[in-house]
Amino acid sequence: MFVTRLISGIILVALALLFICTGGDLLLAVMLILSLIGMFELYRIFKVEKNLPGILGYVACISYYLDLKFKFCQDNMVILLTFLILLLAVFVFGYPKYHTHQIMAVFFGLFYVGIMLSFLYQTRMLVGGQFIVWLIFLCSWGCDTSAYCVGVLFGKHKMSPILSPKKSIEGAVGGVIGAMLFTAIYCVAISAIFKVNDLQTLPLVIISGVGALISMIGDLAASAIKRNFEIKDYGKLIPGHGGILDRFDSMIITAPIIFFLAYYFYV
Repeated sequence: MFVTRLISGIILVALALLFICTGGDLLLAVMLILSLIGMFELYRIFKVEKNLPGILGYVACISYYLDLKFKFCQDNMVILLTFLILLLAVFVFGYPKYHTHQIMAVFFGLFYVGIMLSFLYQTRMLVGGQFIVWLIFLCSWGCDTSAYCVGVLFGKHKMSPILSPKKSIEGAVGGVIGAMLFTAIYCVAISAIFKVNDLQTLPLVIISGVGALISMIGDLAASAIKRNFEIKDYGKLIPGHGGILDRFDSMIITAPIIFFLAYYFYV
């Protein structure tokens, strides 16, 4: 299991380097595919992955990503409102075929998976996005690794004893500090390439710390959904890691946070 997980992790890192360094249309297409798969994994829990509401969700996600590329809507809120109206129409005219929680889950899935994952692409397309985008990974994966190590060594106070008994407050603090430390090291390493000076490093480290703190909410939220429905993993796409939502659970919520913090306080 460990070897499988390790090999999968190495392949994921290699693919991330390829897609993110390339950026542009390739990254946009990859994020769309990941979003559709992630939405399918979530919709499957609510048994709407192949029904009309789920199909509307996929179409809305594709429309949203196409708008990121071609900007055919002045405000992409139009896409969300149109999707919501169509979804409610299906609910009303198909009643009682679909339950309320299914309709709500379809709308939630578009926003939670499709839109929020798109911010990885949007962050990459910012001015300086070629190095800022890696903060998303440093926040989520760096925090997760640091929190695990610190938690194993020093964890005594449970952060969420019912939802995740193994996670501790000490681990959470270590995760945030670890993510900030990784970011500082990263900034020093890339300073010569991207001309990042000491004054620019500090806000990036702070942004990373905030992102790391919030990433734990994303991780626990994804776990809460799985516990509610008594499933171990969202899928089996990535050997040793589970599905897209299992691997990108913390990144889903971290990506928009890094985007907006970088957009308003750094770029």
